[in-house]
Formats: sequence, C-alpha cells, structure tokens
Amino acid sequence: MQAQELSDYTHQPVMLEEVMDFLIPAPGGRYLDGTLGLGGHTLEILRACKGQCSILGMDMDREALQLASENLEKYQDSIHLVQDAFHHFEEHVQELQWPCLDGALLDLGMSFLQLDKKERGFSFIQDGPLDMRMGRAQGFPPASSLVQNASFSSLKTIIYELGEEPMAPRIARAIIQAREKKTINSTLELASIVEQAYPAQRRRAARNHPATKTFQALRMATNKELESLQGFLEKIAPWLRPGARLVIISFHSLEDRMVKQYLRRQASDCICPPRSPVCSCSHRKTLEILTKKPLTASEKEISRNPRSRSAKLRAAQKV
Repeated sequence: MQAQELSDYTHQPVMLEEVMDFLIPAPGGRYLDGTLGLGGHTLEILRACKGQCSILGMDMDREALQLASENLEKYQDSIHLVQDAFHHFEEHVQELQWPCLDGALLDLGMSFLQLDKKERGFSFIQDGPLDMRMGRAQGFPPASSLVQNASFSSLKTIIYELGEEPMAPRIARAIIQAREKKTINSTLELASIVEQAYPAQRRRAARNHPATKTFQALRMATNKELESLQGFLEKIAPWLRPGARLVIISFHSLEDRMVKQYLRRQASDCICPPRSPVCSCSHRKTLEILTKKPLTASEKEISRNPRSRSAKLRAAQKV
C-alpha cells in the first residue's frame, strides 16, 4: 500500500477521553500501546506529555504501523514501533532496557484499515480472499485453511463460542457440505453459505447480515485473539510500577469476561476456592480496580463513531 493510499484513512480512537482520564500520562513516563492501530490513542498520550515520554507501540498489521508512523512523525524520537502481537511485549520492553511501565493500553477492536480492504478478507461487503490475518508475519494460516480443514465439531464450537451464534450447528454443517463440492476461498462465497444456512424466517428478521457472527468467530480463531489476551494478562502486572495504570477496551463478551476475572483475581489477597477453610494460595493483591463496572461510550460518541457501541473499558492501578 502506498503512502497516498494510507493517507485516505482517518482514525477515531474509541473512548479517547476516558482512556486519558484513567491512564493519566505524565512527562518522563514509559507507556505501552499494545494495539497501536493508526496511532490515535498514542498521539493523544504524546500530546498530553508534550512529547516528553516514551511509547512502545505494537501492532501485528504492517500497513497500520506504516500509517501510524506517518501520523506520529512529529514525535518520532519518543516512539518505538514494533510489528508483533501484544502478548510479546515483554521481550520488546527488555530490549529497550525499560525497568518498568508507567501505563499500558489495549484497544482490542478492529480498524477500518483492515475492514475496508477487501484483499484482507475481514468483511463480506466486497468479495475478497478468505484471509482474516491481522499480521501475516505471525505465521498463522488464513481463515480459508480453518474453513476448509476443521472438523464439524471444531467449526461448530468456534462459531458458537466465539461468535455467540445460536445457528452454529446448521452453519458448520452447511460449510462441511459446501466444501465437499468445492474449495471455499472467498468472503462472499462463505457469506452466502452461512446466509443460506439460516432459516428463512430468521434471515428476514435479522438486524445484521447472518454471516456477521460467523466472520467474527473465524477472525478471532484465525488470529488466536483470546490466547493473545490471556498471554498478555499473565505477564503485565509485574511490569507495572506502583501507581501505574492498566486500561483495556474490549468489544466481545468473552474478552470482557476474561479481563474482569483477571482484575478480580489481581485485586484479591486470596484466590483460594470459596469453600477452602484456610488460605493456602499465598496470593497477594497487585491491582486496585478503578472501574466497578465497565465504562461504555457516550451516546454522542456512538453517533459519531458507531463502532464504539459495543466497547467496554476496564481500568486498574498497580498497588
């Protein structure tokens, strides 16, 4: 993608004001933006610090990093951009010889850069190859490999659990039947198979395209998104200095549940089973939860940026 093509993309960072209120960036700080995208959140952090901070910006998407680099050019001496999954942050922090982080941010949503490019295969609005990989350098096989080779049981589980799709058995069966006749390689081809698997009455009543949840599920499975989030959560707390903030924006109930449960564990001095007569876990509280309930986008933001409708923000502070 050429620079002039990239410049056509504008980025509306989700819940920007809320992120800044919780992160409280300050000059001299070291921050991790594990899902840099087009750089919207990082740009605001840099502005708040007048460029007097350091940011490790990570993203699996090479094209997003290219555009973010252009957007953040004014602050190039303050940013370190890395093409990698955010759960690998530890090795890059060590390479920078940072002793700790003063804040960390994850925005787990998709970017328009990915959705709008038909050759990326994330959307069924236009026909394209069934790819869905956020970063091809990660070595993950494309979604077409999953669609073509996964068993009925695996497909059903992926679509039901990651897509929260009640029609998962019918859809998985339809995919199996279709691929026995020919290879499924394109987004519109798969979308049509899923649509036809829906009962006619449900198709007519559906507010969204019947393939929406199936595409979400396949994308999450292809990029191992829940595994990446789990890997990040297992590592992040020790890297936060006392008083540092952790802010995570999720768009999927499974992601939000994972973050909520993690924060509850880290905010407790005991994680033994409820019926244990005495504590034997030796766990000590590491985080203070700052959001009793997840924050959601304001109606004003939703009207301006509809993708923020399903965003949920949770934040915590290192004790």
